[in-house]
Amino acid sequence: MNIHQKYILRCIQLGKKGLGTTAPNPMVGCVIVHDNKIIGECFTDPYGGPHAEVNAINSVKDKSILSESSLYVTLEPCSHFGKTPPCADLIAKHKIKEVYIGLQDPYDKVAGKGIKKLQDAGCIVTVGILEEACRKHHKRFLSFQEHQRPYIILKWAESQDGFLAPDPSLRSNNPEPFWITNAYSKQLVHQWRSQEQAILVGTKTVLEDNPKLTTRNWTGKNPTRVVLDKDLKIDSNFHVFDRSVKTIVLTQHNDASKCIEGVIYVEIDFSKPLAKQICNVLYQQHITSVIIEGGARTLQTFIDENLWDEARIFKGSIRFDKGLVAPKLTKAPAEQQHILTDTLSLYIND
Repeated sequence: MNIHQKYILRCIQLGKKGLGTTAPNPMVGCVIVHDNKIIGECFTDPYGGPHAEVNAINSVKDKSILSESSLYVTLEPCSHFGKTPPCADLIAKHKIKEVYIGLQDPYDKVAGKGIKKLQDAGCIVTVGILEEACRKHHKRFLSFQEHQRPYIILKWAESQDGFLAPDPSLRSNNPEPFWITNAYSKQLVHQWRSQEQAILVGTKTVLEDNPKLTTRNWTGKNPTRVVLDKDLKIDSNFHVFDRSVKTIVLTQHNDASKCIEGVIYVEIDFSKPLAKQICNVLYQQHITSVIIEGGARTLQTFIDENLWDEARIFKGSIRFDKGLVAPKLTKAPAEQQHILTDTLSLYIND
């Protein structure tokens, strides 16, 4: 690994600090180097705030040496006015002599225009340093820009014998959810929720488990709740309609008399493949990532339409003997780890 790659790797480390807060903007990291020493570094603020390049430049105490410095960044500096001015203009203003970029931005308002601005200002620009690592880091943003859909994470927990839930007969005396995983795995799931823009579940999951779908066991932003409810069976008494979090309902019957104030309703056609329609709605809502937590039918829909990027599957130690069979993936896990009594398997759909 050469020195330029090491600085870009540091940019990636910094960029991760923006996970869950910068979306729909990318979580960019930036480092500024003078005489082989880092003199400034930072990452993108929560959405609406300054970008990584601005924060990194502002962190440099002696601005006079910027003209003899090099700037490293995971993604091409922006060239347009959005909620903030163009980063490329600020870099050019300070006459930073060299700019090293991990990845060109595919967003049509940037897409090489930031690079050209820098070159026109006299900067020496190098693109493509640790490009694959930067693509992986920016996977949510790139999915949204290149595929016009959010980055999709499937998540479920199954019993040791492969069931999502016990047979209804086991629930007759105990309507509360059966917890398959331990407390540490549950907390990890809440951390994951804080990292993604949205969380999606089907009607049956809400009616049977009455989930809150929040990050109450982790410090972080609650994701937008997305609920499939074809016939508007879920009434206002359920947690998903407590108005504490932005909530979107995808339905086939947008009956005004059943609509709940403060909830966004979007009509889709449940007689046609659903996953693609759901992705289109989330794209229109500027959602760059979604974690799908159930139920079995909803998860299987995305698997059948091959619209998923990751699957995170817990296997607990409990056995049900009979019940709701968990979805199946035909590939081997990319990674596995143990969380006390639970096994977590990560699958990548490449």
